[in-house]
Amino acid sequence: MPPPARETYRHGDLRRALLDAGIALASEGGPEAVVLREATRRAGVAPNAAYRHFESRQALLEAVRKAGLAAVARAMEAQLTALRPGRDAAAHARNCLRAVGRGYMRFAREHTGLFRAAFAPPEPVEEVDADPAKAGDSGLNPFQLLGAALDQMLQAGLLPPERRPGAEFLAWSAVHGLALLQVEGPLRDMPAARADALGERLLDMVEKGL
Repeated sequence: MPPPARETYRHGDLRRALLDAGIALASEGGPEAVVLREATRRAGVAPNAAYRHFESRQALLEAVRKAGLAAVARAMEAQLTALRPGRDAAAHARNCLRAVGRGYMRFAREHTGLFRAAFAPPEPVEEVDADPAKAGDSGLNPFQLLGAALDQMLQAGLLPPERRPGAEFLAWSAVHGLALLQVEGPLRDMPAARADALGERLLDMVEKGL
């Protein structure tokens, strides 16, 4: 028989343990799998112990959602870090835009459950803070990284100033749409190499459409 659930967490950071359990659940089964009782079971505590940190299942899901967005951003940043800046500012700006889109779509395919949880119904996004100076900060969310890449396109003369407002929402909708088709739509069984090639064509369309 398993030992009885504890009321306290022996390592002192129950909130982190519950969040880690929630992230694992999301990774395994998407947002629907994030259940507070199961998270407490995995953390080894009684269910009522969780309410000191997460008052409801939705509160835990919101924390998991934010962790998922941070994970998407880290995947995008990894693609940016792999770039080698050259003297051609225009070429580098194009590469940055493609890198953030590529990182986003690959994360969706490789970590489907957490990606879906990251976009579980949250509070609305009304404005994106896209400060390019913060592009190396792993605490940023994917929308800020996209905004920073678009600002580089603007500075390099590749994006007309009058077309910059709201451009992140247009680029995001195209990339996110293909990602969803590949993770839970009719393209979900597409081989990875073909999915990558299709993603590159989409990024061509996004760049030209801007």
